[in-house]
Amino acid sequence: MMALLPISTGGARRLALAALAASLLAGCSIVGPLGGDGSDYRSKAAKTSPLEVPPDLTQLSTDARFVPQAGTISATTYQGAAAGAAAAAPRAGGAAGVAVVENAEMRVEREGDQRWLVTTLPPEVLWPRVRAFWETRGFAIAYENAEAGIMETEWAENRARISGGMIRDTLSRLLDTVYSTAERDKFRTRIERTPTGSEVYITHRGMVEVYVAPERSDTRWTARPSDPQLEADQIARLMTALGSPAEQARAAVAQAPERPPRARALTDQPGAALQVDESFDRAWRRVGIALDRTGFTVEDRDRASGLYFVRYVDPRQDAKGPPRLLDRLFGGSAPAAAPTRYRIAVRGEGDKTVVSVLNASGAPEAGEAGQRIVAVLVADLK
Repeated sequence: MMALLPISTGGARRLALAALAASLLAGCSIVGPLGGDGSDYRSKAAKTSPLEVPPDLTQLSTDARFVPQAGTISATTYQGAAAGAAAAAPRAGGAAGVAVVENAEMRVEREGDQRWLVTTLPPEVLWPRVRAFWETRGFAIAYENAEAGIMETEWAENRARISGGMIRDTLSRLLDTVYSTAERDKFRTRIERTPTGSEVYITHRGMVEVYVAPERSDTRWTARPSDPQLEADQIARLMTALGSPAEQARAAVAQAPERPPRARALTDQPGAALQVDESFDRAWRRVGIALDRTGFTVEDRDRASGLYFVRYVDPRQDAKGPPRLLDRLFGGSAPAAAPTRYRIAVRGEGDKTVVSVLNASGAPEAGEAGQRIVAVLVADLK
């Protein structure tokens, strides 16, 4: 079985793989095929992290039916109290308590290749359910800001992409570091409150491991384009997790009507800017999606002032990425590129909207960095 392991170039890696193979020989067993849904994401954290409600969200009320009562209580009294509590429970969209997901309405809207979920569930109900959804899918949560409605996963690999026979499947399951895909994915979820419930946006970022030396002895993680199909797939899965039948969720994502987007860079502004052929409400939404998809971290936002407060790392300089094989084996890591803070100003002008790049102080960003950010946004919004 040792001869079937992937050939390695480094002495340390050969030693590590030999030790892993020896441990496998001591207790080799047959493991069934990977999950049948075409995805099996793995990240560092376990899938069974405890479910938590962020402290700055409205806390869910405790059900008094499960609180120990003092003294004795008859069965008749208990049943009456339980019936009263069930009758008093609020429905979906209520001001407090646990909403009834089964009564929630959901639909998918689309602009270009961007899709998002519209639901009658309020953000307070969605937040813990979305968090549980990602953890059940095999992702660890890297960043969450309940006030801004943003949740981002760690980098993870889709183990279902590892192909091979019984022996390779067994190795990849028992020894995750032996077999690995050359791609990593992470997803960002943004929940926005609406007058009738919430809108949920899921955006994808990807990295690919490429060789950087002619002798193929070293690799580096580089950005790969966002995959709208992966985003649509996760939206359909989230709908299913929220109670929609799987076939209905897939149909809603596939049949969402398309609205062609339009955007262009402007040259008559004091700083870097672009114009979107849409009203403020729609442009605000789509700019937020574009920021999520193109490497920005939204620290805060002020819709009334039309401002996104962001940190940005040029993907070409983002050396951090997910860890390489040797990094996972021996705990090494690459230095991370320092992010820069900007403000993205969204200003409605009738049926059009101007989006400007400002520096951290709020002044127009007229340098090369501003033009590069505009080019990134236009490419995603056009």
